[in-house]
Formats: sequence, structure tokens, C-alpha cells
Amino acid sequence: MSRIAFRAATSDDVAALHPLIERAYRGETAKAGWTHEADLLFDRRTSAEELAGLIADPDRVILLAHDADDLVGCVQVARAGEDRAYLGMLTVEPTLQASGLGRRLLAVAEAEAVARFGARRMEMTVIHRRAELIAWYARRGYAPTGETRPFPVDPPRPELAFVVLEKGL
Repeated sequence: MSRIAFRAATSDDVAALHPLIERAYRGETAKAGWTHEADLLFDRRTSAEELAGLIADPDRVILLAHDADDLVGCVQVARAGEDRAYLGMLTVEPTLQASGLGRRLLAVAEAEAVARFGARRMEMTVIHRRAELIAWYARRGYAPTGETRPFPVDPPRPELAFVVLEKGL
């Protein structure tokens, strides 16, 4: 990776953003990385319409990571209360996972949460079966709150419950 540049996504970015997220989370291409959900879930992670809505929402921002002209990562930060933000959709191109880009995206997201939303705490959810990912976040200061949340599918799938992690900013 050469010099990585970070910026907020615009509606013009949806066409490149959507396939990046799908490659990183689901399907065979995701298995090139270590943070995928391809062995647990088989549907799409998101849609272009959902991404466009997230980008248009003033209480959210999707931050992009570019290496020259290539989109190589993203992360969503959302207002989640008066002094709290929510981190989601941390995505790194599967072939670049374990390169340090995820740590950089996380740091940029935390700084953005403070600057944009005045957050003093960051919250996130991780599928409880993803022990290696929970451990990765723990090494970066996130701790389980003891709260769990259902995975948003119908019919419900208790084996995919979320654990809530939190970090002071």
C-alpha cells in the first residue's frame, strides 16, 4: 500500500463502495481475508440503496480509505446518543487484511466520532461467534458491556446474536 487517503463518502461513491463491502463480508472472495462472515451468512451484506441512505443521513458518515485511485476500505460512524457514537461496517479489501489498514480506519473513525458528534464513547456490535474479531477489538481498547442484541434477520437466528463492545474516546 502506498499513501492512504481518508475522506467522507458521497453519493457518487456508492457504485464502488457496495462491491467492496460485499467482497469483504460475504461470498468466496471474502475468504481471502480473516474477518469475513461468509461461513455464517450467505445473503448480501447491504444494498446500494441502503448505502445511499446512510450517506445521506446527517447523523452518519461513511469514511473511505483510498490507495491512489483504489477504494481499499471503509467504516461507518453514527451518532448514537448525546455523547456516544456507533461504529459499524469496518471493511478492508480482503487481500489487504492484516496490513494495518483496519487499525488505521478504526483510529480515523474514533477521531471522526469525537470531532463530528462530540462522542466520548464508541459502541459497536460483533457476532458473538467471531471470537477472533472480538479479540482484535479488545486489543484496541474495546470491552464487552455484557449486553447482547439479536441479529436482524427473520426468522431470528439466536446463534448469530451480537455482543456489544464499548470504548471510551
